[in-house]
Amino acid sequence: MKYLIAGVISFVVSYTAMADSPMAKLPVELSRADIAGEIYNREDVNETTHKDGHVTLDITSLISSDRKFSTGMYKSGKTRIEINEPYGVDEFMYFLEGGVTLTSSDGTVQTIEAGEGVTVPKEWTGIFETDGYSKIWVIYADQASGQ
Repeated sequence: MKYLIAGVISFVVSYTAMADSPMAKLPVELSRADIAGEIYNREDVNETTHKDGHVTLDITSLISSDRKFSTGMYKSGKTRIEINEPYGVDEFMYFLEGGVTLTSSDGTVQTIEAGEGVTVPKEWTGIFETDGYSKIWVIYADQASGQ
């Protein structure tokens, strides 16, 4: 779990300069080509190989000026992650391809597939399992990133 959230947060922190740029005051579009996967060919994509061998591609499209709100796209290979400490951020995920099975600590199981969305609260714990997916993500962190 720590490397999942650490990867998202460290990537957001690494792009905090975006919040200070003049472009941060303009709407940010994810084009049809971006959503179809073209976005993962950009130079600012963050590619990470995790301990279990799965590879992720992550790109941030916007960070708010207070650094508490961010958006982007993420692609992951097959993985199973036990999240024993609270998730740490409120995250909305809209799945473009693949999906995820979320098994909450209380035993509740939810399967989210392509074309569906889910919001995971920062207090959530459980098992995050996937055969792979691509998603649009929106994160709110009550603590400003990088502070």
